[in-house]
Amino acid sequence: MTTQPTDGPPPTLREPANQVSPRAVSYWRLTAGIGALVTWLALAIGYAVLPQRPWWVTLLLVLVVGATIVHLVLMPRIRFRVHRWEVTPTAVHTRAGWLSREERIAPLSRVQTVDSAQGALMRAFGLMSITVTTASAAGPLTIACLDSVTARAVVAELTEITGSHEGDAT
Repeated sequence: MTTQPTDGPPPTLREPANQVSPRAVSYWRLTAGIGALVTWLALAIGYAVLPQRPWWVTLLLVLVVGATIVHLVLMPRIRFRVHRWEVTPTAVHTRAGWLSREERIAPLSRVQTVDSAQGALMRAFGLMSITVTTASAAGPLTIACLDSVTARAVVAELTEITGSHEGDAT
């Protein structure tokens, strides 16, 4: 399929309108901190049991600890600025990532299921994630770290909209 050249600039896709909950920053920082502590503990044990440590092992240890600290400081804020979502009468639009970014749009006529998930830590922060499964080879769309009340409203809205579409979403 070829497209005909048009006059003027090409159309641009606007970003999704909604951000995730501001509490997501603390949640992401805590989960990254837990991961960092596990990593640091494993490194400390490995470092302690090595009888003779070459200089590069110490350098590697310092680099890994430094990288996890940078990750703890930068990732949650960048991720909060990037993660966006929107539900329109015709589609679900998401953008996610912090190093690499993924933007997905799924027509509501293709939605097969709408799921919500809330682990113990998410529950403590009052957050919930929504997964929208479509008839797409790219897999489901996920809207991570919404306020629980907002997430329940979005699930209800998506259920109502997709329930009104006829067909089997394939």
